[in-house]
Amino acid sequence: MRTPQAIAGSALFFIAAPGVVAGLLPWLLTDRHRLPWSTLPGSVPVGWVLIIVATALLLHAFARFSLEGRGTPAPLAPTERLVVSGIYRHVRNPMYVAVLSIIVGQALLFSSWALVAYAIIAAIAMVSFVKFHEEPTLARRYGAGYEAYRRAVPGWLPRLTPWRG
Repeated sequence: MRTPQAIAGSALFFIAAPGVVAGLLPWLLTDRHRLPWSTLPGSVPVGWVLIIVATALLLHAFARFSLEGRGTPAPLAPTERLVVSGIYRHVRNPMYVAVLSIIVGQALLFSSWALVAYAIIAAIAMVSFVKFHEEPTLARRYGAGYEAYRRAVPGWLPRLTPWRG
């Protein structure tokens, strides 16, 4: 896939997937326009930091797919190359980790137990999708290169030092 097409496809998928999962659905679940900020000390700034940092990492991960992988995160238009640079040197699933962090950040921002429950359900769905679909698909598509990467880089909790495989 050419880079402009990969960027356009990734932008559309960004709106359709993380935009809905981490944006629209939390907003609908919390009825945000009526919720006050959390009164729990420190939760509002921590929530904002999580949201801002996770959004930046999410954008970085999407850019890697378009520019390095020449594809999109969408299963219908996958990358031509295995993406293992940038944030992917620290964690295999940075998009899912970022989306969950954005949801948790919103839960902190509004002291919303509904968002905590939603984050747990979303995490279960994401881990299941990765384990039963993504990992087998990537192993078939990229073979030994993916298996070496998978052994060296954790899926969900980032390693502190970047993988240099």
